Amino acid sequence: MKNGIKVTLTAIFSAVLMVVGTLAQAQTTKEEFMSKWANSKQFTLDVLAKMPDSGMDYKTDPGAMSFKEQIHHIASAIVGISQGFLKGSADAPSIDLATATRAQLTEYVAASYDYGAAAMKGLSATDEAEKIEVFGNMVSRRQIEALLMDHSTHHRGSAIAYLRANGVEPPAFVGF
Repeated sequence: MKNGIKVTLTAIFSAVLMVVGTLAQAQTTKEEFMSKWANSKQFTLDVLAKMPDSGMDYKTDPGAMSFKEQIHHIASAIVGISQGFLKGSADAPSIDLATATRAQLTEYVAASYDYGAAAMKGLSATDEAEKIEVFGNMVSRRQIEALLMDHSTHHRGSAIAYLRANGVEPPAFVGF
């Protein structure tokens, strides 16, 4: 009798672990991802807006990107990767960072996020699942979308550290 209960409880526990494991690996829906993408766009724009003009060229060291280069890098990566790997259109936003004003950089960042969103929304489920070679790796386009989010977060985090180094309180994080 004790063995029967032990086997039953072990089977139930194992089944629960399998269900939880499956749920933990579930991907977000397209709508959920695009909502998070819009949040990332706004957060990046908020970070850019916080830096005073005097800090736009700030670097942590001579070999690092400046604040404005970090922000530009986020946007230009969205454009380049969306165009190269997410079937983005040929009509992509561009900017000359050397001569750009803050307002032009802000417009470029917004347009770049919108360009990335349009490319992602234009992909079918089959397109997203397709494995392609990217930087020497075979990955799905869905993984490329996630890469863009991670890349934006990484460089925005650097930009936030630049704000703090300049005595500026960064905008509050908004998760959803």
